[in-house]
Amino acid sequence: MASTTRGKRPLSPHLTIYRPQVTSILSIIHRATGVAMAVSMALVVWWLLAAATGPEYFDLVDGLLTSWLGALILIGSAAAFFYHLLNGIRHMWWDIGNGFEMGQVTASGMAVLAGTAVLTVILLVIAF
Repeated sequence: MASTTRGKRPLSPHLTIYRPQVTSILSIIHRATGVAMAVSMALVVWWLLAAATGPEYFDLVDGLLTSWLGALILIGSAAAFFYHLLNGIRHMWWDIGNGFEMGQVTASGMAVLAGTAVLTVILLVIAF
């Protein structure tokens, strides 16, 4: 009996049903940048442990992290940090009850993306 009634109920909407919106995409990116920062911190801990282990192991790890791949990871980590920071500020702005008009939500999301790009480029100019 349960199998016949179960088949007649509507399915719950999911990602394949909804059209992507600015807010949902930025929310997904916010979560992804949080994970990316955790991975980046694991790399920093690895580097510090290598420094404490000895010069040979440190040279190996430092060589990997300062290679072109390490530079790409550094740039990605910086961008993830700046995005997460700016989007967190945006969420705190929402928490005090501001910026909920649809135009404001979209504008603040675009401002977060632009701010992420600008801060990442500024860091790259300073660092390199």
